[in-house]
Amino acid sequence: MSATSSPPPAAARDRVLSGMRPTGELHLGHYFGVLENWVAMQETMEAFYFVADWHALTSEYENSLAIREFIPSLVEDWLVAGLDPERCVIFQQSQIKEHAELHLILSMVTPVSWLERCPTYKEQQQQITSRDLSTYGFLGYPVLMTTDIIIYKARWVPVGQDQLPHMELAREIARRFNNMYGDFFPEPEARLTETPKCPGLDGRKMSKSYNNGIFLREGMDTITPKIKGMLTDKARLRRHDPGNPDVCNLFPYHELLTPSQAREEIRAGCAKAALGCVDCKKILLDRLESFLAPMQERRARLSARPGYVQEVLEAGNARARAVAQATMEEVRSIIGF
Repeated sequence: MSATSSPPPAAARDRVLSGMRPTGELHLGHYFGVLENWVAMQETMEAFYFVADWHALTSEYENSLAIREFIPSLVEDWLVAGLDPERCVIFQQSQIKEHAELHLILSMVTPVSWLERCPTYKEQQQQITSRDLSTYGFLGYPVLMTTDIIIYKARWVPVGQDQLPHMELAREIARRFNNMYGDFFPEPEARLTETPKCPGLDGRKMSKSYNNGIFLREGMDTITPKIKGMLTDKARLRRHDPGNPDVCNLFPYHELLTPSQAREEIRAGCAKAALGCVDCKKILLDRLESFLAPMQERRARLSARPGYVQEVLEAGNARARAVAQATMEEVRSIIGF
């Protein structure tokens, strides 16, 4: 792995951009929901992936030191999952000051009514009562998101179905700028990604705060007792009772990790009571060990190279900054500043 080499020429490749907030440890849900797609896209597209630390401030502004502390481990997990700085640009949002400049300019032309109608704005204000979200930063989150995308003139942005309103708003903001100052920014397009079913070990959402997840930094010594104590089919009280994989909390992990033929055998064995929950968990543990082994090997290599993660970020920042600076030079000229 080289932190300073450039990816192959991308003249015929579309640019894709995505980011992740540094607010906690990454788990299997993050891998299958995001990182697996990122790894695949770096092979076919000009990929820009960023640490969204300014975005994290929109809700975690009272805990800013924790945001900074999570950044190295977040990037390390990305590398462990398979991101390659030779094939993609990995950078830190707050280190590219041009994001702040373009965000300011776009905020001048974005109607407040557009932001207030965003469905997640009122929903999250109602659902997240532990923090004061009545701030401009939270209201203006989609403007910053638009900036992150269009400053690199990215064509594709991988999102889940629930983020489509944000993407449509980003397209509207880019369109409004173009209508005012001339056709400059391409309108980004959503690249829909499936959200895999990856519940927590107790059936709730997988989360560090619930201590119900399988985290990418864990070894089998801590994962094994978690799986052995995992909630399965509540209605299957005895070993000889037939089970129902569709309501079992463990089977979604087989859908992600176990080959299709073996998975169908597990389904049939569970339904006929030929396979017990203990046996099913043993199979899953074997699959998890095989799946995590390459990541653990990469992490061991990274641990032998102190400072490498920072090198990756600095090299990625330089590459991202060059693109952002070129964009802002044109923007200033277009608006007459």
